[in-house]
Amino acid sequence: MVSIPEYYTGKNVLITGATGFMGKVLLEKLLRSCPGVKAAYVLVRPKSGQSPRARITDMITCKLFDRLREEQPDFAEKIVAVNSDLTIPDLDLSKEDQDTLADCINIVFHCAATIRFNEPLKDAMQLNVLATQKMVSLAHKMKHLEVFIHVSTAYANCNRELIEEVIYPPPVDYRKLIDTLEWMDDKLVGLMTPKLIGERPNTYTYTKALAEHLVQQECGNLNVAIIRPSIVGASWKEPFPGWIDNFNGPSGIFIAAGKGILRTMRASNSAVADLVPVDVVINTTLAAAWYSGSQRHTRPKSILIYNCTTGSINPFHWGEVENCINMTFKTNPLEQAFRRPNVNLRSNPFTNQYWTTVSHTIPALLYDAYLWLTGQKPRMMKTITRLHKAMMVLEYFTSHSWVWNTDNVTMLLNQLGAEDRKVFNFDVRQLHWAEYMENYCMGTKKYVLNEELSGLPAARKHLNKLRNIRYTFNTVLVILIWRIFIARSQMARNIWYFVVSLCFKFLSYFRASSTLRY
Repeated sequence: MVSIPEYYTGKNVLITGATGFMGKVLLEKLLRSCPGVKAAYVLVRPKSGQSPRARITDMITCKLFDRLREEQPDFAEKIVAVNSDLTIPDLDLSKEDQDTLADCINIVFHCAATIRFNEPLKDAMQLNVLATQKMVSLAHKMKHLEVFIHVSTAYANCNRELIEEVIYPPPVDYRKLIDTLEWMDDKLVGLMTPKLIGERPNTYTYTKALAEHLVQQECGNLNVAIIRPSIVGASWKEPFPGWIDNFNGPSGIFIAAGKGILRTMRASNSAVADLVPVDVVINTTLAAAWYSGSQRHTRPKSILIYNCTTGSINPFHWGEVENCINMTFKTNPLEQAFRRPNVNLRSNPFTNQYWTTVSHTIPALLYDAYLWLTGQKPRMMKTITRLHKAMMVLEYFTSHSWVWNTDNVTMLLNQLGAEDRKVFNFDVRQLHWAEYMENYCMGTKKYVLNEELSGLPAARKHLNKLRNIRYTFNTVLVILIWRIFIARSQMARNIWYFVVSLCFKFLSYFRASSTLRY
């Protein structure tokens, strides 16, 4: 078998979702590690008055592409922006663009999807199912197509505890659901959604399961592989450690914890946090296309599915995530933190609700009252409300664990040559979680919040100031409790003196025992 870079040499690649988090990393890695690739066609819609070409030009100026820019200054010439909208019939492609793609594309990476967990069902179906159907239809017209890669999610079948690398029977016939949604109004669809999604937690996982079944039913003689990543996080190694550019998923939670806003969260400390670095997912994706494409004439025509997860191979738990976040942000704090970082995960819903009120709602109300009294606009309760909504969405995933079979991923890794294993590494057994989490947290600081490391001394000074405020507040609180409950009540004083006397006697006995022993 040829190496991965050799396979992509001279190939024309089509990518959907190239402006998204994973799409950017895929585009950068493809162009940097496979310099012989002929062209990367990206489907992009106009947005905010910007043309597709302008959006791509803006995108490739970000730090993610710095390494590629140094190694290949003319890399932008290989990127072809194609005006398209996945929600419009025929993908809104012009006749000329349809003919061009049909004549030249060799590999398709379908990464586009809505990742909003609480998306209305109609919208989720439009972006995750119908868009996939249109892409499969377009793929059938491509004369030189070698492989079609569909990016799904490891949680498409989260209603099961053990998830194999197979396509499971769908929760409903997607064709009938598409027909039904056409005549239903939004209110009726909203009422039906909980019943439809059943044991699944949201419309995202539900529509992703339907999309997998659609690909299986409509792929025909196409050579298809499906990638199922779990919770995609910051980069592990490439193009540099800790790269992240959004607040989605755990990133927003990490930032809220670092700012001291998030103090308590519903999660099981023992549940597996199935985080997977984005570069691991992309390397798996590129390797899967290479394997299916180079073996297309010899291997059986079956859809290969890759559970791109870490929990079964190198498990990491939410309790460990909590420790890493607190340690990293206390050592390397975010600027202008609201309180000292100290997030606690709680599995009991009642305990969590109590601490949510005490640690989130009451401080937010007090801070907003202070802002109002000083003539500023109150904003903290609005932030807390948004945070609580995000936590409710993630609660299902932080409170459960799954077992994923990863035999196909292991097989794919074993197919790689020595050089490909170095360049396209996705062996998560080598992943050191504490180091990765530190880089992840620092990545949110540097690339999401755009905070310079030169500001760390001031941030640490601010954190020490918050600590002193907390100690002062606790001291005042103890004095007030003493004055109100103990100093004014004879019974309270008697109990207090009894406890102090008991403690003193215990210490005296302990000291005497230690002396006699030696």
